[in-house]
Amino acid sequence: MTTSDTTTTAPAQSPALAARAVVVVAAGSGTRLGLGTAKAFVPVAGELMLARALRTLFTLAEPTIVVVVAPADRVDECRALVAAVAGAAVAYTAVVPGGADRHASVQAGLAALPDSVATVLVHDAARCLTPASQFERVFAAVVEHADGDAAVGSVGGDGADAGASVVGVGVGVGVVPALPVTDTVKRVAGDAVVETVDRSALVGVQTPQGFPLAGLRRAYALAAQAETDDAGVFHAAGGTVLTVPGDADAFKITTAWDLGRAEAVVAERAGTAAGPAAAAGSTAAVDVRVGLGIDMHAFDPAVPCRVGMLDFPGEPGLSGHSDGDAVAHAICDALLSAGGLGDIGGRFGTSDPRFAGAAGDVFVRGAVDLLRDAGLVPVRVTVQVVGNRPRIGSRRVEMQDALATAVGAPVAVSGTTTDGLGATGRGDGLAAIATAVVRAV
Repeated sequence: MTTSDTTTTAPAQSPALAARAVVVVAAGSGTRLGLGTAKAFVPVAGELMLARALRTLFTLAEPTIVVVVAPADRVDECRALVAAVAGAAVAYTAVVPGGADRHASVQAGLAALPDSVATVLVHDAARCLTPASQFERVFAAVVEHADGDAAVGSVGGDGADAGASVVGVGVGVGVVPALPVTDTVKRVAGDAVVETVDRSALVGVQTPQGFPLAGLRRAYALAAQAETDDAGVFHAAGGTVLTVPGDADAFKITTAWDLGRAEAVVAERAGTAAGPAAAAGSTAAVDVRVGLGIDMHAFDPAVPCRVGMLDFPGEPGLSGHSDGDAVAHAICDALLSAGGLGDIGGRFGTSDPRFAGAAGDVFVRGAVDLLRDAGLVPVRVTVQVVGNRPRIGSRRVEMQDALATAVGAPVAVSGTTTDGLGATGRGDGLAAIATAVVRAV
């Protein structure tokens, strides 16, 4: 399949004859994750979230067209990633820019599919650990009920409505993976509990969600408002939505906690795959490396203050050949240290005029590029700012986001003083201490 930034054309060769497809929605901003970059491009245990989501699709048994809906400003980057993951199956792929919201993005993905497709699954890239078995289960259920006769409730279930006619006029039957709700659920008014809700009739819904392509296109065309998922759009258009069993690993990465959980799942899978030695605690299964970086700069009231890639108007700046950003420099040194790649002075020396006045992100991104060349990627960085000023507490989250965007992995920032001791205690300057964890890819 060939693409441009706004249109997609199906090829004349055999991939256009594939009868099934997956639209991967990867255009989300990732605001709640707080890393300052599109969520699909956040690393999960050393591999981008989108790459992990795609890799599973190319293990499916039957030919499947894969359309990725990418952030509008990262389409070319996404195409390169898709091509690298797909390999010889790249002819079955396409990348299209997303819309203003998820509703518009899904419509863009559906419009890119050739007419040969009868069944489509819509999948969130943020559920990047979803097993291949879940895709096959949803595909099979949609095909099974493509004739329009199905029972309300779970596929294969024996609910009270079993055997009823449930076909939405002109739309058909959709299928979603679901897990039972295990927590006690309360209905509230403000902060007051009103009643306990019967959880036996509740499920938590996951992706991929599967539908007849023609029916889902029609449902989106008829939609009067955006829904929280594709099943909502389909149901609002008169379609019936059935459930199949979901999988605990198909959880959505939304917060930093979720990201940590995903990394733990990946580590557990790697340990299991490596055999008993890994399960017993051997470190041979995963190549993880740790580095330390320390930097300190004196204050210079004649220059602007930039710390942790943020500007602090009204504060004295930090002296240096570049912008003096001790926090960014410490992170750079920590990354280089973890990779055994020397230090900031050796890699970006003061004798090189290219780095005169350079911003801190130049050095951090440069270190990440050097790691990539060495077959390594950042996993996590922590940095402590040591000094009396500027005060970073109210801007800590903003600083973490800015640094994480440059590193391409989560960054935790904290601050402390030295209780009046030493150069930082006297207010002569500012120091930063960083630790970086990287791993082989």
